[in-house]
Amino acid sequence: MDADLLSIAAARRSAESAFEAYQKFLGTDPKHVDAIVDAMARAIDPECARLGQMAVDETGYGNADHKRMKDLMNARGTADWLRDITTLGMLWRDDAAKIAAIGEPMGVVAALIPVTNPTSTIIFKVLSAVKAGNAIVCAPHPRGVNCGKEVVRIMSEVAEQMGAPKGLIQCLESVTIQGTAELMKHRRTSVVMATGGPAMVKAAYSSGKPTLAVGAGNVPCYVHKSMAKELDEVAEQIVASKGFDYGTACVSEQAVIADPEIAREMRHSLKLAGAYFCTPAEADRLAKVIFTGKQAMNPERVGQAPEVLAELAGFSVPPRTKCLVSEETEIGWQRPLSAEKLNPVLAFYEAKDSDHGIKLAQSIARFEGWGHSSVVHSNDPEIVAKFSTIPTGRVLVNTPAIMGGAGYCTDLEPSFMLGTGTWSGSITSDNVTALHLINIKRVAYANRPWRDIYEEYG
Repeated sequence: MDADLLSIAAARRSAESAFEAYQKFLGTDPKHVDAIVDAMARAIDPECARLGQMAVDETGYGNADHKRMKDLMNARGTADWLRDITTLGMLWRDDAAKIAAIGEPMGVVAALIPVTNPTSTIIFKVLSAVKAGNAIVCAPHPRGVNCGKEVVRIMSEVAEQMGAPKGLIQCLESVTIQGTAELMKHRRTSVVMATGGPAMVKAAYSSGKPTLAVGAGNVPCYVHKSMAKELDEVAEQIVASKGFDYGTACVSEQAVIADPEIAREMRHSLKLAGAYFCTPAEADRLAKVIFTGKQAMNPERVGQAPEVLAELAGFSVPPRTKCLVSEETEIGWQRPLSAEKLNPVLAFYEAKDSDHGIKLAQSIARFEGWGHSSVVHSNDPEIVAKFSTIPTGRVLVNTPAIMGGAGYCTDLEPSFMLGTGTWSGSITSDNVTALHLINIKRVAYANRPWRDIYEEYG
């Protein structure tokens, strides 16, 4: 049978059976829901190394050990955070105002899974959806179906052993664009969680269903002169973050901007941390390796090791190189490496002064990354305040972008789905969590005489 027809049929079956399971799951004691979520997280924990390797083997993207860590960030960090929040039943009450809020599930979640993070994103979305009392059907990228199916198998089996209805947690096995589109627009689907490229996000918002989606992340990282004595630490943070899983995370740094007083030392510290600065000719060849044209990232070059990218571009790098750096002066498609790069490649800019540095960061964020995240390294509160005018949903201060943005080393909500706000067409700029997957019902008593309206406004 035609692959599209198979995928459409599978999507319809999954949506219907997920809805049936959701109906059975409705009214489950929140404590029992929490026990199911905890059990799924515990079951995934010892499997993370295997799942990380599966993801790399199947997709060809990223670093297996770093994918293991991403999986663990959700199996442990997200699960720990979910344990302490209330999603179902009484959320809060105000006796003086005579109003209370009650959390109720949304229904069936259609979860689009990116090829760059095919296992960690499923762990995050399944834990979050079930915590909110929902059913979930995952639609992986065709290149990541097998590792996605394995994550769902582990989590669904444990959930069913804990008393969850069969079909509450599912993964499409026959995946095409048309099948995923059918899942999103199906009458039983209540909400779409879309993580992926621009085409996928656009399709999700065109599905006619309430959608939580994310956008591109061209994350600028401005290093202020007040960090002069801490440049080695700053450089280590930047390289560790950009090199993590070979740059597959949208929240990792894309461009470093340094004040003129520290630019030379910043370059040196980055080199010591494992960055290789390309010559102009090498950078031009590297851009042709990463991009096939304007706004067209080569999918075969995503999530590749720096030495692989360098070899493809016709140059070699020293052993233990963690990322490649291109010195830039312009921002825009005339200089492709100033755009988002889902691999361990950074742009580097030397600012004329602090105002210029912040202006450069603003321009980079608006180019290919409006609304996502930005980073500032500074010990000057006034500079942090000025930088915070940047149009991004997260302004991260003195932290690696990926660890800070995902909520590991900041008190942001742990999340593998970072909203970009209306700056880039998203409904939220939050770190998306289970709290975005519930309907909140208000119960409100009359607390003033209703007839007074005639006297007050009549």
